[in-house]
Amino acid sequence: MRCLLLCLLILPNLLRAEDLEVDVELFLAVDVSRSMSPAELEIQRRGYAEAITSPQVLDAIAHGLLGRIAVTYVEWAGEYSQRVIVPWTLLSTREEARAVAHQITARFDAGLRRTSISGALLYAAGDFEHNGFHGLRRVIDVSGDGPNNQGRPVTRARDAALEAGFIINGLPLMTTDALSQIWGIPDLDVYYKHCVIGGPGAFVIPVLDWDQFANAVKRKLVLEIAGVTPQIQPVQFTPPVAYDCLIGEKMWEQNRAYFDIP
Repeated sequence: MRCLLLCLLILPNLLRAEDLEVDVELFLAVDVSRSMSPAELEIQRRGYAEAITSPQVLDAIAHGLLGRIAVTYVEWAGEYSQRVIVPWTLLSTREEARAVAHQITARFDAGLRRTSISGALLYAAGDFEHNGFHGLRRVIDVSGDGPNNQGRPVTRARDAALEAGFIINGLPLMTTDALSQIWGIPDLDVYYKHCVIGGPGAFVIPVLDWDQFANAVKRKLVLEIAGVTPQIQPVQFTPPVAYDCLIGEKMWEQNRAYFDIP
């Protein structure tokens, strides 16, 4: 009986010991909600592919303690709408980076309905289990062009992820067009700061124009891989003391007619 109990206690650690140790496990959660145009969806994919193969990102990987990371690229929209483009993959060489970039740009899919940051966070947190890697840090990297409007409140999903030891960083897409007048909020960077990100060294890098996208992703990846805390000021000079993290849900109710359009 004692031997059986001992085996049950040791087995999880033995299974975990078989995982490949890496400097960071990086989950790239990329927004493909309907407010994103086909051109913007393509810009996103090409931007990530360009950043992942850049000398700066490859140099950051090479100078890590182990010189390797694990990465997955998953697109998200509604609460249960997650699309795996790149499954968990080892990334340590230029050839591996090119292979990941090829997977990202091999095709360009259509967008999906609704915006559930909380759904993306919950999916990401569960996806780290049994992925074959053991990172010194575990990072969920969320990009998006609007606030949460479906699923559980985003703060609940964020707090659960933080309690489990994850770091959450944000890439709010604050470009302006006709759709952003309906779907977006002008202070999305502040929303991400108060409602989405968290953990040691967590940060927000806003994107104000699509021409900035690839460089913003590159900068973000370098900081995440190197584990460096950036000195970044939010776009809004004086963020409010309190923030309504349910603003997206309230907007959805107010503009429901737009959301119900097929």
